[in-house]
Amino acid sequence: MEEKERSLIAKFSEEDPELKKLWTEHLDYEQKLKELEKKLHLSPEEDIEKKKLQKLKLSGKDKMFEILKKFTVKEH
Repeated sequence: MEEKERSLIAKFSEEDPELKKLWTEHLDYEQKLKELEKKLHLSPEEDIEKKKLQKLKLSGKDKMFEILKKFTVKEH
């Protein structure tokens, strides 16, 4: 995620509890994925978990962008 998006999320997350929740989840998923990526080999369960986390992270990111779009439209 680019710095511009991160700053918008920081700016609007205090106004929108859902955005704040999604951002917290995004950071959590990111950290868990980093831990899995440190491993040379993943067990089948870890591979499934990695794919699940990637999907959840992407889905949350899409939702965050939808929320941000509403805020940025209001500003213009």
